[in-house]
Amino acid sequence: MEDRGSGQALVIAAVVGAVSVVVVGAAVWIHFQLPPNVRESLSTTPHYTAGATFPAVGAYIAARRPRLMIGRLMIVGGLLAGLTVLFLALTTRAAVDGDLAAAGVFRIVTVASWALADGFLAIWVPLFAIGGRRPSRGWSVFAVVAGVIFVTRALLWVGEPVPEGPLPPGSVVVPNPLEFVPQGLYPPLNQVLFYAVLACIVLALVSMVVRIRGADPEVRRAVAWPALTFAVYVVLLVIDNPGHWPFLTVWTALIPVSIMFSVLRHGLFGIDNVLSRTVVVAGTIAGVSAVYFGTGAVFSLLMSEYDIVAGLAAALFAGVFYQPLRRLLQRGMDRLLYGPVGDPRMLTARLVEEVRNADPSEALAAVVDVVRDGLAVDGVAVEVVNGLHVSSGQVGDGPKEHPLVWHGEPVGRLLLGRPGSRRFGAAHDERVIAALLPYVADVAHAVRMASDLQRSRERILAAREEERRRLRRDLHDGLGQTLGAMAMTLNMARLTIKGSPGTADHLLRDLRTGMDAVAGDIRELVYGLRPPALDDLGLIEAIRTLATETLDPGTHISVDGPAADLPAAVEVAAYRIAQEALTNVRKHAHARRVSILLTLDDGLLTVRIADDGIGLPEVRRAGVGTSSMRERAAELGGSCAITAPDTGGTVVTARLPLTGTM
Repeated sequence: MEDRGSGQALVIAAVVGAVSVVVVGAAVWIHFQLPPNVRESLSTTPHYTAGATFPAVGAYIAARRPRLMIGRLMIVGGLLAGLTVLFLALTTRAAVDGDLAAAGVFRIVTVASWALADGFLAIWVPLFAIGGRRPSRGWSVFAVVAGVIFVTRALLWVGEPVPEGPLPPGSVVVPNPLEFVPQGLYPPLNQVLFYAVLACIVLALVSMVVRIRGADPEVRRAVAWPALTFAVYVVLLVIDNPGHWPFLTVWTALIPVSIMFSVLRHGLFGIDNVLSRTVVVAGTIAGVSAVYFGTGAVFSLLMSEYDIVAGLAAALFAGVFYQPLRRLLQRGMDRLLYGPVGDPRMLTARLVEEVRNADPSEALAAVVDVVRDGLAVDGVAVEVVNGLHVSSGQVGDGPKEHPLVWHGEPVGRLLLGRPGSRRFGAAHDERVIAALLPYVADVAHAVRMASDLQRSRERILAAREEERRRLRRDLHDGLGQTLGAMAMTLNMARLTIKGSPGTADHLLRDLRTGMDAVAGDIRELVYGLRPPALDDLGLIEAIRTLATETLDPGTHISVDGPAADLPAAVEVAAYRIAQEALTNVRKHAHARRVSILLTLDDGLLTVRIADDGIGLPEVRRAGVGTSSMRERAAELGGSCAITAPDTGGTVVTARLPLTGTM
């Protein structure tokens, strides 16, 4: 909602504010003109600050939001509070001057405006403080009942009987020209109405809390300011300690300001962070203290002669309860301020449910929608390292970037746009991001693996067809024609062996040479299907030989692993992954030491190639070799991760399951 109000309305608001300040200023001036003994007997009340601030702020709200009732209520209540302090000062001045008749008239205005000001400012203003809107039907009934109570209290004070009996020294009796309440009925009625008024004020605070729970996150943030300031006011009012009155008088001035922020600019300050942290810290301290002292008291009763044991037990119990209590309070405040989207645990449950019900191809889109709703931003995007990009809304220029890491391996990044209209606090966003980021990384990794697997299947199919074509070409065009030529040579040798032995011998020599060529062609076909070193040396010795032939002389090489029979597909995948990793070490790592370790545990072969080289670059993209290693592992249902440990170098870890490959 945009600001409204004409220039004339703003002028009227300024005039109302000036009048309220003049009224309260006049009361203060009269107060300081009283004799010192009388002035010291009068306590400062919140009506002073209420009379100076509520009308001015209410007039400004009414000028900016003419359709809202809250501004007019604040004006009326604030002016009544100003009249209260002004006529209280006039009553005291008249009584000191001996004009008791005028004092009696002034007293009537004082008590009537006092009671009605409390009704406006402590009941009706809080009821309309939820974004300036009207309360629901149930709370409207409460407002009417509370109005009846405050009007009854005003009438009771107006008709208060003149006190009988001896008076304290220096006191005077101010006559009441409207005395109509019986002397014996006034004290019990006044006591009952006092507790009824107190209950109405507490219920007004309860109404704010109840309506917060049923509101959307934007309204919750709007009402957080007045809820906090009014809650402190109610607590101090219920405690009713005279020593708190100076602080309560100053604190009352914050209530209209908080309402102004609520109605006009509730998103200007992070009150939700202040309120959340205040409640969490205070609740945690109170809870831990209660557990500590309660446990200490119980152990002191049971083991009175062992005070040290009681103190130690109390400290242990308090420490055990600290973290669960803090988390419980934090979740409660998140739910209270932001609704269901405010609890990171509920958001993660919703994210898991969305992913479970979504089509595999749409899982990442469902995740992006949940993250956007949970953070209340204009846009969210996820970029996976394989080039996949999924977005919801507009992330805009310069989005906030969060890396997605799955088991130490970068799988993408999460991009967050600008906060939306119902923006949440930064602390809340940090908790939500910390809770959701691992799940987003899991889904991004799964999507990447699914995409890689699909591409791997397509490449396997294409490679299989290409291999079939190559074998057909080699067998038909190469080996087939060679065997055909050899057959013709053999026939010619057979026909000429009797008549021309020399020619036959020459033909047989050519046949022998052709047979050697055929053997070489067959050997090349066999080598292309499976590395012969695996059959001749075994996997461990084949990798050791490969490392010796691939790496530069002088590189320290260690190869270790089990001498177990492995499925052929696993052996080939492990050999090819080691071959590609060693090639990368020779080209890029500049390493002096390379260790290759193969471990077999519970049906899983782990191949680990580590070097002490320069490590991975800060910005890297998966090349053909890296993709080839991952695809070979994925073909067997395994995985291949490339990491750079803090100690330096690069580690390639491939996990190859044996199940299903026998």
